[in-house]
Amino acid sequence: MTSASHQLASGPARRTVVAAAGAAGLAVALTACGGSDDASDSSAGSGASSSPQDNNETSSGGSGGGNAAGAELAAVADIPEGGGKVFADSKVVVTQPTAGEFKAFSATCTHQGCAVKSVADGVINCPCHNSNFSITDGSVQGGPATAPLPSVEITVSGDSIRLA
Repeated sequence: MTSASHQLASGPARRTVVAAAGAAGLAVALTACGGSDDASDSSAGSGASSSPQDNNETSSGGSGGGNAAGAELAAVADIPEGGGKVFADSKVVVTQPTAGEFKAFSATCTHQGCAVKSVADGVINCPCHNSNFSITDGSVQGGPATAPLPSVEITVSGDSIRLA
């Protein structure tokens, strides 16, 4: 009688290796597709002009987020004609499509909730997946987003732009 010797594998089973590789790949894919509000600035993208419309800073302080009605967002002079400015703390983007006409929209992209980061060449830009929205009405101009940016109520009084 001969007995076949059974050797135990000295490493993990093939199923374990394949499952681990699949899980790691899935984690990488989900991380790459996920957005966050603190994504790095990508205003170096599409031939943006050198005007202040690419400025992502907030104008006025305020406490913790500045979303309170009546909170001052900016001075009229801070919003360039044909452009706009993102107020990350208030999650609002204010635009001036034509002289003296001010519009405001949510600064949260309707595609996957990333924060829009810049306004250039007549569009509001989301760096996560390159969705673009009109400065006039918030409508989708390009990218994977299919819904427009929601309007935000503002008031313009004198030289001040405030949340309504």
